Amino acid sequence: QVQLVESGGGSVQAGGSLRLSCAATAVTVGNSVVGWFRQAPGKEREGVATINGFGTTKYADSVKGRFTASRDSAKNTLYLQMSNLKPEDTAVYYCAASSFQRWRTSGLFADEYDYWGQGTQVAVSS
Repeated sequence: QVQLVESGGGSVQAGGSLRLSCAATAVTVGNSVVGWFRQAPGKEREGVATINGFGTTKYADSVKGRFTASRDSAKNTLYLQMSNLKPEDTAVYYCAASSFQRWRTSGLFADEYDYWGQGTQVAVSS
C-alpha cells in the first residue's frame, strides 16, 4: 500500500525558511513523477513543484527562485526547501506521486497524480 507522509510544516515569519519532507513507501520516488502542491483556505489546490523520473524539475512561477524540490532515492524521500517565505505561501502543503516516469501533462496538475500525502500546514506571518 502506497503511503506518503509529510513533515516539516510550521509557523515562520516572512523571509524565513522551512524544509518539508515526504517519506514514501511502496512507490519509488526516484523513478516516478513526484510533486508538491498547496491549498490555501477558499482556494483550489495548486501545483508548486514537480520532478519527473529523469530528475528534471519544474516550478510554479510564484515560487521560482525561492523553492527547491529534491529527492533522496536512498531514503525514498522528497523534500521541498522553501526560502524567502511570504504570507501568500500560507497553505496546507501536500506531496504526491504518480505511477508514471514521465509527465503526462505539465506535472503541476493534480489530476496527473495517483497518490497523496495527508498534508502539512505552513503559516507565514508578516
